[in-house]
Amino acid sequence: MESLLIEDVVVEPMTEEFIVWRCLHDGPLTRDTIDQWPSSNKLPLERFRDRNVPLLVKLTRIYGSCAILAHAGDRVVGFLRFYPKAVCDMKGAGGPCLQQDPPAGPAEDFADSDFPNPADIEDKTLVVHCLMTGSPQQKENPYQRKGIGKHMVRALIEWAKSNSWEGIEANSFEDLPIIYEITGSAGHTFWEKLGFRLVDRHPYPELQDRNKFPEFIMTLEEQANSIGLPPETARDRLVMRLDMT
Repeated sequence: MESLLIEDVVVEPMTEEFIVWRCLHDGPLTRDTIDQWPSSNKLPLERFRDRNVPLLVKLTRIYGSCAILAHAGDRVVGFLRFYPKAVCDMKGAGGPCLQQDPPAGPAEDFADSDFPNPADIEDKTLVVHCLMTGSPQQKENPYQRKGIGKHMVRALIEWAKSNSWEGIEANSFEDLPIIYEITGSAGHTFWEKLGFRLVDRHPYPELQDRNKFPEFIMTLEEQANSIGLPPETARDRLVMRLDMT
């Protein structure tokens, strides 16, 4: 296995011992800082915390985990969030982005839903919702492109096999810098190198309205043009899949 380029980073499944309920946009998180955030962050994080913690605890108890974490000492410097596809298809699941309201994020009462028993799920597929290393929206990100993302995916594959899951799907996009910087996704080449294959491609609804994310879409298309890609294809979502049976 390819070695990490940063020493002392431990990659392991998330447990109830430390529920990472928000993203790393403001920097690595610890037990002491996860409930603290800068005043410049205008998101309703307190409300998201009250919604997300019970949801993630319940998912962890039922399925064993719902995230792979990368620790550097006491700091979480990377995570890969995943959910059973059967859960993602439930009413109220939303995206489910933990730092957004529905429909991009889960409903406020989604944790009260009756989640399917693992033994009763026919489509034993996990869906990767978000993959983040370091703080991609900050100028200094010493944890990106150091092999952490690959190690988290490999840890997920091993965890999935040992828990009788049969497939993993990940949403992806074209290989453009802004995808890694902003979206919590990775380009399709990243997944291909890990054994995933393209199974679906379609226009991503969130990126079809230029008025919704004008600056992001403009940069996305500029980067696509710079490498000879048709701009409209940069707004496609690519579904990558790994079969483990």
